[in-house]
Amino acid sequence: MDIRQLRYLIALAREKHFTRAAEACFVTQPTLSGRVRQLEDELGVQIVLRGQRYHGLTPEGERVLRWARRILEDFDGMRQDLAMLSDAPEGRMTLGVIPSAMPCVPTLTQALRDRYPSVGFEILSRTSRQIAQELGEFTIDAGITYLDNEPVEAGATWPLYREQFRLFLRADHPLADRARITWAEAARHALVALTPDMQNRRIIDAAFEEAGAPPRPMIESNSVVALLAHARSGGFACVLPEYFVTLFGGAAGLRAIPLIEPSAGNVVGLVALARDPQPALLAALVEAAVDFEATLRRAHGFPSSAPPMDP
Repeated sequence: MDIRQLRYLIALAREKHFTRAAEACFVTQPTLSGRVRQLEDELGVQIVLRGQRYHGLTPEGERVLRWARRILEDFDGMRQDLAMLSDAPEGRMTLGVIPSAMPCVPTLTQALRDRYPSVGFEILSRTSRQIAQELGEFTIDAGITYLDNEPVEAGATWPLYREQFRLFLRADHPLADRARITWAEAARHALVALTPDMQNRRIIDAAFEEAGAPPRPMIESNSVVALLAHARSGGFACVLPEYFVTLFGGAAGLRAIPLIEPSAGNVVGLVALARDPQPALLAALVEAAVDFEATLRRAHGFPSSAPPMDP
């Protein structure tokens, strides 16, 4: 058994098609099929359900796949750790991030780039449920998601900040001159919102429910950019975390009014699988997470009414 056989199996499970899996691995389809058969022979179990096309994995194959992902994660982590010992360390991290936390990611990535200038990142927008799944499948190195509301079951977590909400609307909106707005008041206006599969939407809905004013969004989207575009077009408002002010504040012709009654807020943090030894890049990311909120506020000069994080 060798590492390439495991990579081919993982690609096949991901692509669910022999030819596409072969193309993803830059080999011919007969080569990929042959190496998977070799793996079956060596392990003494049938891994793939075969016919004229791919039909899935056997129960034994599913267990082999889980082990393959873990073995490859450790193998790739070892290679990356050794690469970090060089004079000009290089590497790449893949992060799954809930959409509402996207504005905060550059603070973390810049902290790592200050330390390792040649390190690259792949930032994927994911729901909290996708982050949990992809951590288990070893397809992301870490996630940024909610820690205290439908928390992801991961080996280790590090809090980043407590999320606070604002109502984003155009500068000529009837509510634009308000210093604060209650959730009940906001519910009476035309709203756009994230789709219900997003945990951020479920948290916002719960705040409206607590205020006795269930929202009825006119438009739903899984894109924060789409929500802000509708708010900027006039007539609509959307509820988003306050950190979006750093990206879409006055320069975009928008106001961001703090929401009160109730004072909703949940902890967003870094999640990763517990590993020993901890990969060097993940260890550096954790160090950046420890001083995250202070670093973010220094970088943007952005005050917040959010309560201090619990230790």
